[in-house]
Amino acid sequence: MNVMGLKEYVLKRIVYTLILIIAVITVNFLIFSMMPGDPMTQFVSSLKVRIDPERYQALKHSFGLDKPLHERYFITMKNLITFNFGISWVSGQPIVNDIIIPLINTLILMGTAEVISIAIGVLLGVMAAKKRDTAFDTTLVTGSLVTYSVPIFFVGWIMMFIFAVQLHWLPMSGATPMSWGRTPPTNILVYIAGRLQCIALPAITLILFTAGGWILLTRACVLETITEDYVVTARAKGLKERAVLYKHVLKNASLPLITNIALAFGFLIGGAIITETLFSYNGMGLLTWNAIYPIPNLPMLQALFYIYALVVIIMNFIADLLYGVVDPRIKYG
Repeated sequence: MNVMGLKEYVLKRIVYTLILIIAVITVNFLIFSMMPGDPMTQFVSSLKVRIDPERYQALKHSFGLDKPLHERYFITMKNLITFNFGISWVSGQPIVNDIIIPLINTLILMGTAEVISIAIGVLLGVMAAKKRDTAFDTTLVTGSLVTYSVPIFFVGWIMMFIFAVQLHWLPMSGATPMSWGRTPPTNILVYIAGRLQCIALPAITLILFTAGGWILLTRACVLETITEDYVVTARAKGLKERAVLYKHVLKNASLPLITNIALAFGFLIGGAIITETLFSYNGMGLLTWNAIYPIPNLPMLQALFYIYALVVIIMNFIADLLYGVVDPRIKYG
């Protein structure tokens, strides 16, 4: 790989990334600033209490809504870049404090589900491509299409009915066992066991829903490269089929997978709104839903949308750099 070419490419990507972040902040600001109606009036009316004009103006001033549009834009840009998201309209606490616990919970749940789903999907996808047009391939593709097409809330209901309602093996909802209250156990093994019990049902639901997509994508990528000349040469050298598939075929077919994995982990921090709401799991998905309904929490939504977009941008940047590491044929310059 050309070192100078790589340096120039990284510098260009950093500049493009910074421009994209500014564009995201601008769009984020315009979405919430150009919404019809007065957001403060909507917020006050949702409180169902009478507020005198002086108190109303004080609230607008505290949230910076009494300033001209251009001033609010630069204030918003400064605050988002420095992760100073302000005060939540609902809790009255700094938004950063309200995000920390849901963020950790989502990383635990979504990270576990995504890693397992990708591992299963890639492994079975390679096997399906190897045994293409066989009963195994047909069954796997059909099963993947079915699980990928069924609504995720339906999968969640089935998991909940079987393992929580009928068998009583796993808790139906919550990020931590209800018996803990607000004081988690000090024994690390008990703590881990309790958290695993709570993430089991939502994680299984997410794995069943997403693994099929990874199987189909991996199978398609492998089938595109499995007939290339270098694969025939590798087999002619007497390499084992496993080495041919995973060291030659999969490596050269992995660029689309890298892109999708980067996007998957980029959207990971956003949580799964339907799954987390269904299982009352205190994560970023449930936090987003609660920020929308019943009382719109505009500062929280603005912060969440910015975080989600920022993570996706960063993961795309990392994916572009990984292309040259995985595939040496790619030249930057």
